[in-house]
Amino acid sequence: MGVGRTQASGGGNTLSESEIVEAALRVVRADGVDKLSMRRLSRELGVSPMAPYYYVADKRELLDLVATAALAGVRKPPPESGPWQQRLRELIGQIDEKLRKHPGLGDVLIEQMLGKQLDVIAAVMEILFDAGFSDRNVLAAYATIHTFLFGRSRVNPRDRSVLTDVTLPDAVARATKYMPDLRGKYSYDFGVSVLIAGLEAQLVEQPDADVR
Repeated sequence: MGVGRTQASGGGNTLSESEIVEAALRVVRADGVDKLSMRRLSRELGVSPMAPYYYVADKRELLDLVATAALAGVRKPPPESGPWQQRLRELIGQIDEKLRKHPGLGDVLIEQMLGKQLDVIAAVMEILFDAGFSDRNVLAAYATIHTFLFGRSRVNPRDRSVLTDVTLPDAVARATKYMPDLRGKYSYDFGVSVLIAGLEAQLVEQPDADVR
């Protein structure tokens, strides 16, 4: 069910796909994905609760549109722009920048990437194939990258009171004082460097027989 610019029956309002998506993204940025609902969307748009259903069948279709819009503009760096490590780092950076603009969206994309974001998946995998990874290891490498990008928010608890309600072992206490770094550039750069170094090591260890 596509979204076109038509008249909502009985409501007198017209909505475009871009208006619906932008309103949904505003809700995601302000309140997170969990708070995005058709009713919440209608309030954001200033229309009746039933009006969005004339354009979007249900919340799942709405999330498909939001996910597609959120990752719009991600482009695979061309081969001539540098070695595979540099191109992969640039591509991961583009995706991460999009996710940072829409907190919580990673939880949606985990379930919907294969349905709606094949271009993004293909861009990552093509760089990995260019690097020389086997078919099997391209899939394993993509899964690792995907987990890093879309699962990092789960590592950092929103409720930090749990860290003050218990006596922490010394090693944990020393490390967790840097908890705010988990959502910042330092932690991101550290993670990407570890990820790429690990991929380089796996590529060296990959048996020649595995490469097609």
